[in-house]
Amino acid sequence: MKRLILVRHAKSSWEHPVDDHARPLKTRGFKDAAFVSKALNKLDLDIDLVLCSDAVRTRMTSEIFISELNINPEIVILNHDLYDFSGNDLIRTIKSCDTTVNTLMVFGHNHAITYFVNTYGSTFIDNVPTSGVVIIEFDIDNWNALKPGITQNTFFPRNFK
Repeated sequence: MKRLILVRHAKSSWEHPVDDHARPLKTRGFKDAAFVSKALNKLDLDIDLVLCSDAVRTRMTSEIFISELNINPEIVILNHDLYDFSGNDLIRTIKSCDTTVNTLMVFGHNHAITYFVNTYGSTFIDNVPTSGVVIIEFDIDNWNALKPGITQNTFFPRNFK
C-alpha cells in the first residue's frame, strides 16, 4: 500500500516583476497554507519522502507544511521536473520513487495536480485550489506500478475559514 499527499502551492503574488519561477507567496497564501497544514497535522502522517518543485512559491509553501508537520528537512528534495503544468513530469517523478517510500508528499503546480488527482484518484475535483491537499492511497507495492487509487481526504482552504 502506498499513500500520496499532493499539495498545490499556496496563492502567489503577481506584484513583483519576476519571472514565473521566482514568484513568491501572497499574504493570503501564507495564511491558507497555515490553516491547511494545521488541519493535515491532525492525521499524524508518517511521511517518508517530500518532493517539491524548485519554484519559489512551492518552496515557500513546503516550508510552512514542513514546519507545521515537523518533517525532517533531510527527507525533502527539490526537483525541477515538478515545475510541471501538464502532469506528465509529475507522473514520471512519482513513478520513479523508491519502493521503500510508503508515504510520499509532493508539492507542485496546477494543472498537473488537478490532472493527476482526476486520473489516479477516485473523486473528481474540478480544480484543486491553491494550498489544496489531496491524499490518495494506492493498492501497489511499487510506485512504478502506479494505477488508479482511492481518494482518502481533501483539505481545501475554503473548508477552514
